[in-house]
Amino acid sequence: MIKTKLLLLEDDPNLSESVSEYLEDHGYEVICAYTASSAEDLIYEQRFDLLLLDVNVPEGDGFSLLKASRKEGNTTPAIFITSRNGMSDVEAGFESGGADYIRNPFALKELLLRIQTILKRNFYHNPTEAISLGEGITYDIDNQILSINGTVQNLQLKEHKLLKLFIQHRNELLSHEMIMEHLWDYDETPSDGSLRTYIKTLRKLLGKDAIVSHKRLGYQFR
Repeated sequence: MIKTKLLLLEDDPNLSESVSEYLEDHGYEVICAYTASSAEDLIYEQRFDLLLLDVNVPEGDGFSLLKASRKEGNTTPAIFITSRNGMSDVEAGFESGGADYIRNPFALKELLLRIQTILKRNFYHNPTEAISLGEGITYDIDNQILSINGTVQNLQLKEHKLLKLFIQHRNELLSHEMIMEHLWDYDETPSDGSLRTYIKTLRKLLGKDAIVSHKRLGYQFR
């Protein structure tokens, strides 16, 4: 299973190691950068699900890095991690395209919760036309519209989130745990019964063979 991939820009080796090890223990893949220029290279060379950016770093700064990346069309969500805690700094962080701002020192658990919240909020992607799922079925990710032969189908919020997840990881085996973590926020109680209902609904609309169940492992969208 492909892990959620994070870029961590932090020039303090000890903090970088602590944060990366903690997030890796929670199932994330973390790529570390120690300068703004090396982070810039990584952003253009690789695809990330989330950027964690310190502000005061060698060879540039986190604000300018993200602002330049946004101008190039990169829409990957970003969280700033910095000891700069003035209101003007917070404003600069959001104005440069940041989705969140966490002041150092911080609890690693708090960072984890913020990461989970942002990743669950939405898929960040370049605008695209509706995706064809075959047999006259299309899905508009931006507007959450599932259409079958031109007729819009009604889906619950979590059914939309599940369909987006399947589309993003088409042909991949997704574990029950990954799906649960994606559909339910940290303050909600996941439900196996509800998940089975969502799967049943999507199969009814997309075809019974569209979602393959792998016993005790998870589901695969084809």
